[in-house]
Amino acid sequence: MSIRLKADLALACCALVWGATFVIVKNAFADSSVFAFLAARFVLSAALIVVIFWKSIRQSNLSDLRAGLWIGLFMFAGYAFQTLGLVTTTPSKAAFITGSSVVMVPIFHGIFWRSRVGAAIWGGAAAVFAGLYFLTVPHEGLGRLNSGDMLVFCCAIVFAFHILFVGKFSRKHSVGALSFYQIAMTATLSVLAVPIASAAHVESPMFHPTGELMIAVVSTAVLATVLAFSIQVWAQQHTTPSHTAILFSLEPVFAGVTSYLVLGERLSHRALLGAAMILGGIVLAELKGPAPVAPESPEPVRRES
Repeated sequence: MSIRLKADLALACCALVWGATFVIVKNAFADSSVFAFLAARFVLSAALIVVIFWKSIRQSNLSDLRAGLWIGLFMFAGYAFQTLGLVTTTPSKAAFITGSSVVMVPIFHGIFWRSRVGAAIWGGAAAVFAGLYFLTVPHEGLGRLNSGDMLVFCCAIVFAFHILFVGKFSRKHSVGALSFYQIAMTATLSVLAVPIASAAHVESPMFHPTGELMIAVVSTAVLATVLAFSIQVWAQQHTTPSHTAILFSLEPVFAGVTSYLVLGERLSHRALLGAAMILGGIVLAELKGPAPVAPESPEPVRRES
């Protein structure tokens, strides 16, 4: 087996893991409230990142800390919107909506940083937003729009800005330090959000450490956050950007297949049309836009010596 084929298979496995986490997180709500789950996930992730990047963290400075906390704020907001949305929407819809962040990145960069946005990006964006309409808006009209879908769409917007600021800061700061500080910031805000959400009557705190819940926490923290991102960086050194883009675009597809097999979720013909349009727009944007990024991986973790 060639090294490129191994790399492509590794990236496909990453997309599979990220896609499956939508179902895993959805099921976790039977035993945990949203912010309690996020707190457990990211506290564990932060602890693991310390082990991997302890040298970079020890050598970091105040500027690294500020940058990491800033992007950590976006990271927390993105996952908060996404996870709250999953309470009332389905994993398939959440995955495709989250994936729309890919086309928002070059558009927001063009708007706020005045860079050129090519015709292919605008075409991909048009396909994605038309697909979002068919996927989320029922025949009855906007009045029947699922609130969870709107929350996940807010997540996609926040993740797009997160990707932009990660790109800006990663050129000037240690990637290891940024990875730790943003995850630590997300963990801290998630912990603080538990009593705040309770006081604001958003949700009642709950965390029953059942086997299923602990599997969800460990799989999202270890497999989807630390291990998959590390594998991603190795694999991208041995394959082409176009292969990476196509394989990463499979993430919402894997989410849909997993949700169908595990939860029995079935999208309507209208929703399937929307999902297909979103997938086409994502592929077009990733192939013709900036460096490919997976919707579930706004900050790939890279190993440093």
